Amino acid sequence: MRKITVLSMITLDGVMQGPGGPGEDTSGGFKYGGWTAPYGDELFGKIMQEELKPADYILGRKTFGIFASYWPHHADFWPGINDGTKYVLSQTMEKSDWKNTIFLKSPADIEKLKNSAGADIQVWGSGKLVQLLLKHDLVDELRLKIYPVILGEGKKLFENGAMPAAFTLTESQVTSKGVIIANYKRAGEVVTGDVGA
Repeated sequence: MRKITVLSMITLDGVMQGPGGPGEDTSGGFKYGGWTAPYGDELFGKIMQEELKPADYILGRKTFGIFASYWPHHADFWPGINDGTKYVLSQTMEKSDWKNTIFLKSPADIEKLKNSAGADIQVWGSGKLVQLLLKHDLVDELRLKIYPVILGEGKKLFENGAMPAAFTLTESQVTSKGVIIANYKRAGEVVTGDVGA
C-alpha cells in the first residue's frame, strides 16, 4: 500500500491559495499571491529540500496546469517533479506533453492507486483534491507549514465535508520567521468526551 501525504502551506485562517507568487492563482480576485515570500530562512530551506526529493504525485487539474507551465523549465530546482509520475484527477483532461503524466477520473481510481505497489504519493496544492481525499479517508499524513499571517479571503485547505479523523503530531519545528512546521499521521477515529471541571 502506498502512503498519500498532503503537503501544504497555509495561513492562520487556513488559506492555501497562491503561496508562491502574485500571478500563481488570482482566481476569485485573490490579491495576496506570494504571501509566503517574506518567511524563508535556513531551516525552512533544509526542510523544503527534503520534501522535494523524488516521489510520485497526485495533482488536481488547476494545480497541474500551473505546475506543467512552470516546472518543466525549472528542473534545476525541483527535478523530482519532472521525473516522478504525476497522477492528475480530471474529468476534462486526458493528455499532456509533460512526461510521466497519467490521468485519473474518480476517487475510486485514487483508492486503487493507493492500494497498488509503488512509491509513496505526495499532494501539493490542489485544494479541491485534498478536500476530496479527506472526504474519502485517503490521506495518511499531513505536512503543514503554518504561516503567521491572516488573509481573510482565498481558497482554504479545509472546508466542510471532510470525514472526521484524528491525527497524531509526529514532528514539529518553528522557523526563525515564525512558521510552524507540523507533520501529522492518521490516527483513527475522532474520540470525544467530557472535559472535567
